[in-house]
Amino acid sequence: MAIATAAWFYLKPKDEQPQYITTEVTRGDLEDSVLATGVLEATKMVSVGAQVSGQVKKMYVQLGDQVKQGQLIAQIDSIRQENDLKTAEASIKNQQAQLTVKQANLTKVEAEYQRQQAMYAQDATSKAELESALASYKTAQADITAINAQIEQSRLSLATTKEDLGYTRIVAPMDGTIVAIVTEEGQTVNANQSAPTIVKLAKLDTMTVKAEISEADVMKVAEGQTVYFTTLGNNDKKHYAKLRQVEPAPNSINTETSNNSSSSSTAVYYNALFDVPNDDGKLRIDMTAQVYIVLAEAKNVLTVPASA
Repeated sequence: MAIATAAWFYLKPKDEQPQYITTEVTRGDLEDSVLATGVLEATKMVSVGAQVSGQVKKMYVQLGDQVKQGQLIAQIDSIRQENDLKTAEASIKNQQAQLTVKQANLTKVEAEYQRQQAMYAQDATSKAELESALASYKTAQADITAINAQIEQSRLSLATTKEDLGYTRIVAPMDGTIVAIVTEEGQTVNANQSAPTIVKLAKLDTMTVKAEISEADVMKVAEGQTVYFTTLGNNDKKHYAKLRQVEPAPNSINTETSNNSSSSSTAVYYNALFDVPNDDGKLRIDMTAQVYIVLAEAKNVLTVPASA
């Protein structure tokens, strides 16, 4: 028994002190945010089209050019429009000449009518002669009214032809950057059915980010919240802005019919929009943005790892 007791004391496991994992308490920033994926778009982009048909005789811009409002972008062959303008001007001159003739005739028949009135008062002419003179006088007046109406109509046609001639010069409707050239020099465009696009012009000094917010997070998001994003090409640089708008309906509403609702198995996303300056031009259309919408944050507070 003594031997067994001695053996137990000799062989029993030694008591070990517990090993604790420790870490330092540090100061840092904490943030509660909604994560979303976004796409960069131009704040404003317009398709500059042709309103008249013809061949593009000359392109005055290249892809990436900076243009000012009113700057000439392209010239469409204007021979037909110039001929229409000359025809309209000639028509007005012809009608004005006719007006001169009819005014002279009016003066003549008016004098004859006055002479017949004076003679009729003295019983020197018949009533039939007087009535005939009166009819000629009224007819001459009506001719003057008709030719004046024709001249007015021709002037409207002239204004239209002048406008069509102006449409052969494609000019920039705003300041911006040429981001796409859709119609090449020498190509013929047909504007009879729809206005064909010549170039696409965009404002790139400020970009709009369209971020997709899931329906699980959209209730937390509101206009005016701080938001920032990074791009795939530069994960270290954060671009900060303020949330401008959360669209009230998802994009799918544009393709749904009035009788069909979206399937419950399809994820629903709402677009959140915000604008960010692009002075250096490094942000480009259709870039992917990793977006963080800040719900709450605390600066320089004591922190420990969550595992502790």
